[in-house]
Amino acid sequence: MKKILSIILAVAMLAAVALIVASCGKTSTVDKKSIKIGLITLHDESSTYDKNFIDAMYRALEDLGLSKDQLVLYTGVDESSACYDKAKACVNQGCNVVFADSFGHEDFMIQAAQEFPNVVFAHATGTKAHTANLSNFSNAFAAIYEGRYLAGIAAGLKLNEMIESGKITAEQAVMGYVGAYTYAEVMSGYTSFYLGAKSVCPSVTMKVKFTGSWYDTDKEYTAAKSLISDGCVLLSQHADSYGAPNACEEAGVPNVSYNGSTEAQGPNTYIVASKIDWAPYYEHMINCVLEGKQLEKDWTGTIATGSVKLEAVNTKVAAKGTQEAIDNALAGFKAGTLHVFDTNKDNFITVGGEKLTSYKADVDFDTEYQKDTEVVSGGYFHESEYRSAPYFDVEIDGITLLDRAY
Repeated sequence: MKKILSIILAVAMLAAVALIVASCGKTSTVDKKSIKIGLITLHDESSTYDKNFIDAMYRALEDLGLSKDQLVLYTGVDESSACYDKAKACVNQGCNVVFADSFGHEDFMIQAAQEFPNVVFAHATGTKAHTANLSNFSNAFAAIYEGRYLAGIAAGLKLNEMIESGKITAEQAVMGYVGAYTYAEVMSGYTSFYLGAKSVCPSVTMKVKFTGSWYDTDKEYTAAKSLISDGCVLLSQHADSYGAPNACEEAGVPNVSYNGSTEAQGPNTYIVASKIDWAPYYEHMINCVLEGKQLEKDWTGTIATGSVKLEAVNTKVAAKGTQEAIDNALAGFKAGTLHVFDTNKDNFITVGGEKLTSYKADVDFDTEYQKDTEVVSGGYFHESEYRSAPYFDVEIDGITLLDRAY
C-alpha cells in the first residue's frame, strides 16, 4: 500500500512539475472582442515623438481588427506619480495591457505592475525590466541608431553637394544637433547620425546643444538658431517639437528630422526623417496578451521587424543619389556586413585620437550606474543587443558638446 501511495505521490509531483513547465511564459488568454489597451504619452499629438506613438497604435488596432473604442488613451502625462495614477485608471477601465512612452514613466509603471499582477505593463526606452524580475513588466525599444545612420548618409551627401558647388569648403562641413538631454539614448542617436554623415563626407564635424527638455518649442528653436549662427550648415535633432525645423526653414538651412516628416514645416529645407515604427511592437504585445503568452522582458525592434524606418526622401532638397546610397547601406545592415559603430575602420571612431577597442557600458540597472558589460567585440560596439534601450554614451572625436543637460 505504501509503495502504491509513493507511486501516486511521485506521479502527482511529476504532473505538478509538468504543469509549471507548461505554464512558464503563459498567462490567461483574453477574448479579442473584450481586450482593452491603455496608452500613456508624455505629450499630445503636437509633439512629433508622442504623435508617432499614437499614430502607430491606431494603425496596430486597425491591422488587428480592433476598434478605437478598445483603446484608453491618456496624453500629457508627465514623468511623475501622474503616470501611476493614469496606469491605475487604465486598469480600473478594464485594460489588460498598458503601455507608456517616456523614459521617466518607468518607475511608476513598475509600481503599477507590482500592484496589479494580472495586467501587463510595457514601457518604451526603459532600462529596468530585465533585472526587475516582474513577470508582467517589459521594456521595448528599437535599433533606431541604424535609421539615424541612414539619415546621416543623406546629410553627408548634402554636405558634399554644398562643397562641390562652392557654397562651403570641406572644413566648413559643420553640422548642428539639438538634443534634449545627455542621456545614452540621445548620445547614441547623435553619434550614429554623425557617423552616417562621416561615412560619405570624411571632413564633417558636429556641434551639439541641449535643451534640458524633451519638448520645448522655444528652447529648440533658440538652440537651432544659435547653432546656425555658430557656423552649422545643416541641422538635425533629438527633441520633440517643430522648433528646430522651423528655425532651419527660416534660415534656409537643410534639416534632417526625427519621429516623422517635417516637410510641411520645411518644404525648402527638409531632407529626410528616421523614426521608430511602434506598430509592429504594439501588434506583438497585443497578440501576446490575446494568446496568453508572456511578453519578453526586453524587446528590440529592427529593420527586419519593420520597426526602424525612414520617411520618403524630399528629392527637392536632397542631394542626387541619396536614395541609392541609403538603399546600399540598408542592404549592408540586412546582410550583417555593415555596423554603425564600427571600431575597425581607420579614423572613424576615435577617442582622443585612439581607436575604441574596449568599452564597458551601463547595461544592468543599479543605483550607482556601474558600467558592467563589455560591449566592443568583433570589430564593433554592440548597441541595443544586451538591452533594448541604448547604452552608447561615448564622447567621440569630431563631436563638440557645447553644453550639457542631464
